[in-house]
Amino acid sequence: VCKETIYRFIYSKEDYGLGLYQYLPESRRKRRPLRSRKPRDGAFPATHRISQRPDFIGDRSQFGHWEGDLLIFERTLGHANVTSLVERRSRYTVLIKNPSRHSRPIMDKIIRAFSPLPAFVRQSFTFDRGTEFAGFRALEEGIGARSWFCDPSAPWQKGTVENTNKRIRRFMPGATDLAAVSQHDLIQLARHLNDQPRKCLGYKTPAEVFMAHLQDEA
Repeated sequence: VCKETIYRFIYSKEDYGLGLYQYLPESRRKRRPLRSRKPRDGAFPATHRISQRPDFIGDRSQFGHWEGDLLIFERTLGHANVTSLVERRSRYTVLIKNPSRHSRPIMDKIIRAFSPLPAFVRQSFTFDRGTEFAGFRALEEGIGARSWFCDPSAPWQKGTVENTNKRIRRFMPGATDLAAVSQHDLIQLARHLNDQPRKCLGYKTPAEVFMAHLQDEA
């Protein structure tokens, strides 16, 4: 018995009434046609794959390289979401509220947030292959930042922001209504995270390490 046999049984006319589809990971009432998902390689070219990313980003030896992700909330509460961005060396966190998952507005908000910073602080961003990051070229044009993308189904390759998201979820679980959360609230939450001493930073806070790099390299 292979997985195709199982799927055919679950979605067959004779056995659909059993409702077995609800036990599948995505609980789809209707089966998506085989190979219907469009490949995203065109949006994320090979020259921007994480395998092409310089080693000094991977080993955190250089300051100014970020990881980014999107925090999604229950659909019934609307389309609002939060961009989480973490500087790899200092673990400094920035949170940005978005009204939708459209890529260009998300990129524009990142540009506005990072434009006041010196160029050495915003050298690159590493994202997954979500369509919300397909407008990454705007970052290159707007603030000169290079973008890198994880391999398909490999979010662990941006583990810094993934671990930070777990911390954020303690305060903003999936059932949070973002209509009641302002950008100022997100700034306060980021400040709280950035003021927590971290063992990986020698028990300094992300804010302390970030400011030290900002002053040393300015």
